[in-house]
Amino acid sequence: MTEARPSIADKRRTFRQMHEAGCFVIPNPWDLGSARFLQSLGFKALATTSSGLAWSRGRPDGGLALGSVLAHLHDIVDGTDLPVNADFESGFAGDAAGVAHNVRLALESGVAGVSIEDSTGDPAQPLHDPGTAVDRIRAARKAIDAAGGDTVLVGRAECFLVGRPDLDETIGRLKAYANAGADCLYAPGLRTRDDIAALVAALAPRPVNVLIGWAADLTVRDLTALGVRRISVGGALARCAWGAFARSATLLAEQGTFDGFADAYPGAALDSLFRLS
Repeated sequence: MTEARPSIADKRRTFRQMHEAGCFVIPNPWDLGSARFLQSLGFKALATTSSGLAWSRGRPDGGLALGSVLAHLHDIVDGTDLPVNADFESGFAGDAAGVAHNVRLALESGVAGVSIEDSTGDPAQPLHDPGTAVDRIRAARKAIDAAGGDTVLVGRAECFLVGRPDLDETIGRLKAYANAGADCLYAPGLRTRDDIAALVAALAPRPVNVLIGWAADLTVRDLTALGVRRISVGGALARCAWGAFARSATLLAEQGTFDGFADAYPGAALDSLFRLS
């Protein structure tokens, strides 16, 4: 007898419970195959990656239209049994009403979480002013509540990624996003133990997401001890795949050798995995 797959409500309930205590890793697949592989390793939730998806389509990060992202969300949610957090970039809208409308569309895919950034994409003014940023989070919250309220809203402060590595500003923005209805708070770009500890302490008891996308000396155990609730890797896994691909293809093109294939994952193992999934 085939075991029933978890419903969208089941996934959302599980995901919300995961934010209540402890620490978990939420890796970022960039397509359905990588999502199913991560599920096979025992991870309990997944998050999409805007950069990983864009690169797989031959586009830069942030270079995909809303329709492509929504279709991707449907694919990942439908194709796996795990809760999925949507990297929903800046909500694909400048104003709060547009964010609310687009979040409603994202919720229709069945995602268990939605992340909204405060970045503008404008190098001259890389972040929304605090008032506008808060209005956008509040609009996303209202859209989620109108749809049942069971989806986790993640508020992201992009200060450290846009050349404004000010911890006080970051904490101030995230506190405001929490007050506007964000369930989980995220400041990608923090790298030091001290900054992470200070952020977690300042935002307690709200759950904090930390990004580790490099060969860090911090471990999952270290981050758990600092009070981090969830750990994502952004486009790092996609970049690892691109790294192996680029090295192998470069050897083939420049030296005519096949040495880059030595560490290739066995095709039979992939066939077996995807046949079962």
